[in-house]
Amino acid sequence: MLGLGPIAFAAPWVLTALAALPVLWWLLRVTPPAPRAVQFPAIRLLRDLTAREETPARTPWWLLLLRLIVAALIILALAGPLLNPRAALPGGGPLLLVVDNGWASGRDWPTRKRTMDEMIAQAERQQRPVILLPTAPPADGQPIHASAVLPAAEARRLAQALAPLPWPTDRAAALEALKPVAAQTNGGGSIHAVWLSDGVGDGRAAALAAGLQRLGSADVLDDSAERPPHLLLPPSSEGTVLTARIVRADPSRPEPVTVRLTAADGRLLTRQTVAFEPGQKIREVRLDVPTELRNDAAALRVEGDTTAGATVLLDERWRRRPVGLVSGRSEGESQPLLSDLYYLERALSPYNEVRRGDTLDLLKRDLAVLILSDIGALTGSEVQDIEDWVKKGGVLLRFAGPRLAQHADTLVPVRLRIGDRALGGALSWSEPARLQPFPAKSPFEGLTIPADVQVNRQVLAEPALDLADRTWARLADGTPLVTSQKRGDGWIVLVHTTANPDWSNLPLSGLYVDMLRRLVALSGGVTGTAATTSLDPVEVLDGTGRLIPPPPTAFPIPGNAGADVIGPRHPPGFYGTDDARRALNLSSAVTAIDPLPPMPAGVGRDGYGGRGEVPLKPSLLAAALALLSIDLLIALALRGLLRAPRLRRGAGGAAAGLLLAVALAAAPQPVRAQDQDNAVKVTAETYLAYVQTGDSGVDDTSRAGLEGLVSVLSLRTAVEAAGAVGVDPERDELAFYPLLYWPVSDRQRPLSDRARQRVNEYMRSGGTILFDTRDQAPGGGSGTLQRLVEGLDIPPLAPVPQDHVLRKSFYLLTDFPGRHAGGQLWIEAREGPANDGVSSVVIGGNDWASAWAVGRNGQPIYAVIPGGERQREMAYRFGVNVVMYALTGNYKADQVHVPAILERFGQ
Repeated sequence: MLGLGPIAFAAPWVLTALAALPVLWWLLRVTPPAPRAVQFPAIRLLRDLTAREETPARTPWWLLLLRLIVAALIILALAGPLLNPRAALPGGGPLLLVVDNGWASGRDWPTRKRTMDEMIAQAERQQRPVILLPTAPPADGQPIHASAVLPAAEARRLAQALAPLPWPTDRAAALEALKPVAAQTNGGGSIHAVWLSDGVGDGRAAALAAGLQRLGSADVLDDSAERPPHLLLPPSSEGTVLTARIVRADPSRPEPVTVRLTAADGRLLTRQTVAFEPGQKIREVRLDVPTELRNDAAALRVEGDTTAGATVLLDERWRRRPVGLVSGRSEGESQPLLSDLYYLERALSPYNEVRRGDTLDLLKRDLAVLILSDIGALTGSEVQDIEDWVKKGGVLLRFAGPRLAQHADTLVPVRLRIGDRALGGALSWSEPARLQPFPAKSPFEGLTIPADVQVNRQVLAEPALDLADRTWARLADGTPLVTSQKRGDGWIVLVHTTANPDWSNLPLSGLYVDMLRRLVALSGGVTGTAATTSLDPVEVLDGTGRLIPPPPTAFPIPGNAGADVIGPRHPPGFYGTDDARRALNLSSAVTAIDPLPPMPAGVGRDGYGGRGEVPLKPSLLAAALALLSIDLLIALALRGLLRAPRLRRGAGGAAAGLLLAVALAAAPQPVRAQDQDNAVKVTAETYLAYVQTGDSGVDDTSRAGLEGLVSVLSLRTAVEAAGAVGVDPERDELAFYPLLYWPVSDRQRPLSDRARQRVNEYMRSGGTILFDTRDQAPGGGSGTLQRLVEGLDIPPLAPVPQDHVLRKSFYLLTDFPGRHAGGQLWIEAREGPANDGVSSVVIGGNDWASAWAVGRNGQPIYAVIPGGERQREMAYRFGVNVVMYALTGNYKADQVHVPAILERFGQ
């Protein structure tokens, strides 16, 4: 390598080609003369025949200089010039690259990769081999080991394959892997080691640097000053607020940090910025999420910090936990203040998803806590199902009452005495009892007990040796108020008083809310899998904090596994199933980070950016290419190829081509629903659309039928429909049309994948399709419908109920005739809240378009069978109802219109 101050040449022998520039000057001196254009007018023929002596024209000096500059630039580029070249690597042996590729290295991996390339290129220029040593355990589970002594080209390929991994480095194992490295050099000179660190210190960082120095010389690269690593700890949940803690390694300077809360589809739910002051290593950030969005939260990330440690995945444990309520008493429907569930629901609903129902129905869905209020007698199947559910991680919370006092079952944490203890009763006290402070082992520890909370009645527990261990709250006389028992992975908890104010005023206090929140927090979000069941990886984090499909090297984790299992076999991510995911986060195991400690004397330390050398080869080649382009234009001009007449002829050719293109565009084309003009037209006004089947007779009938329906809509309703349009799902955009009439014909071809995708997107985005199989007409397409809708996302269907809004969206209808009567009309079985409850699919077979169709004179085209014009009128009314249903949604389903509708029916 040849160095000339701040510039060096990697291949200086190429510069000898500069000696050939004088020869190139001589070769480029002469160029053929430019051709001369001579006009040939007949009158001036003789005068222009004068012979002239011509001599070859020489290349202009400025053009010759331009070409020499191009040649010089190419020669200099091939010589590999470098700006600010590094000094030669110390020692004469191999270059040892020690690369931290653990979780903290993912925040700026491209910079580390570029530095590796530069270091290997420098070793290649000095004809020195390279050894690579990653410090993170490899994904295949093998121990950390250094590569063999490799040529630079092979080492470059190996370095390109390196990637950050989502678990910590193991520098102790890396230090152990250094022992056989010295033996591989075979006395070929001392090793120069470069450690590309991630900026995170541990107890073995200084020892690893000392071990590298013993091999020869060592440098450490550290970018933590410019891009400090952060650790995001799993948040705690308080109502709608998530409180997370951010930990940083270097507390020496101020720093703003932003945390983002995102949904599973990448939507940003909220973001919050906190500022670190000098000396602060930990900051809390509070993310207040609206209740409607709380259960959409899927990940918490430090903005701009792409590492697995700065990413926290959220599962059911951080969402609004579903709580089921069951009461043994039926009173309270008309008097809610007497109901047990009224007080429970008011206390729980701000923080949890509250569900009511029967015990077995509630257990069929995901549930975190099941609350039974004064239920004393459970059936054998209920007891077994609840006990199995508790053992999987559920929390059963029971409140006492008259029924439980007389009929206790086995699902209680302690044995109960038959009967209850009341103020003034047989088992009584002289005055209402107050609460003792909560013991240290109780989940209620730290809660403030209001002075006015008192208990008038309770269910007593039988004395037992372990009663004190199972008691979480006591009255002033020492009798238990809240007892508990661990069963499997779950809990059974009993409150020895009622859930309403009958036996105590506890439900009227704020302590009641706080105690319920602590009890709900005992659950794991929803009941998980038993401890003996393994959880398969669903999605895992890569080294940059992105969720990816699990690699073949990822293995299931036990159902009771903690964060200590994180490693090559169990990377952080989601485990379980798509419906019941469990998040395994790196920051649950790694809870603190420190900066790199001071290095031993003699070990150099620098940043990544300060060692960069700039190769000038790309810039010189780009400049040469630009000058060659200029030279080409000049050469064309000197040869007369860019003169005005030729330009005019070229412009004339271009104009002719443009006219030809315009003529082709103006030629008659098949009518489509979706060219640019039609796109503007159908979005400016409302149009009804029909699907073109390829059967001209069916398509003409569909157009005439929708045109007739548009006329009726204009006369009878406020709908201002402009007309009917035929569409082809293969190529047309369907989202412009609220209603799509789809006649089914035997001649219709199956849909392509692209068409199916368009139709599915149309239905999912709120469109309604009326499939008309025309079963009642000869040649109907009932046999074609199943083949036609194959691959479409058709929901479960059911006949139209008697009280469905489609029967009353404009007219009150009892049936839905078309050209033919009879048959069944099918709609979506369960219309959800999306699209205002409007079914995306309506299927029938009465050939409605034929009943609606009118000719140019406005007269009907087809006869209706068997009901005549009365049946046609009802067909029009059905068409009006369908259009109103598609346009206005489900508003006619509310109770406001019930009296008027009943009056119309004469009831």
